[in-house]
Amino acid sequence: MEEPAAAPTYNQVAGDRSLDRIGALSDGLFAIAMTIIVLEIRVPAVEPHTDAALLDAIGQLGPRFLTYFLSFLTLGIFWNAQHAQMNYFERANRNLAWLELAYLSVVALMPFSTSLLAEFIDLRVAFLVYWLNIYLLGIGLYATWLYAIRSGELRPEATAGVQRAFKRRIVVYQVAYGVSAILAILVAPIAGIVLMLLTQLNSAIAPRLPWVSTV
Repeated sequence: MEEPAAAPTYNQVAGDRSLDRIGALSDGLFAIAMTIIVLEIRVPAVEPHTDAALLDAIGQLGPRFLTYFLSFLTLGIFWNAQHAQMNYFERANRNLAWLELAYLSVVALMPFSTSLLAEFIDLRVAFLVYWLNIYLLGIGLYATWLYAIRSGELRPEATAGVQRAFKRRIVVYQVAYGVSAILAILVAPIAGIVLMLLTQLNSAIAPRLPWVSTV
């Protein structure tokens, strides 16, 4: 008599996930986060109703404009990074889908950490909360990529060199963000913000400049 077949696990029954649906959810959530951060820049109430008073009020919004630009760059960089990874995915199982959702849950926190930094731009704790948000984004990217490698979810084009390139880029930029956090603690939060902004500009622009190494 034949042994009865083992009952399938839920992961086996659930099967693969649609990469298109994961991408659509990601695009929508990134778009919402990018919109919310600009909505934090509110039109100021001005008294008296003069050009000088309006200019002064706009000047006081400087921290919010700075953190908006910083966060828009951050979200753009991490959206591009996720998109680049997904281009090499052959399929997505339930575990990979949950890793992507965990990554997106950290993306959804960006409006909060941005607003906190804008409100308390001179405080180290506010910067460290913002840095932690970016650090967790890097962890999410790295964990997703590592799982895709180990579970065989990648296309054949994802050679060993491609796999190392993705890992190296995440690690290099997370180290740079870490240096920004150390600078903010030892010197001042604004120093950390400047270094973080330069790091992000390098990430966004450097790959298009032939004389700059594409980390």
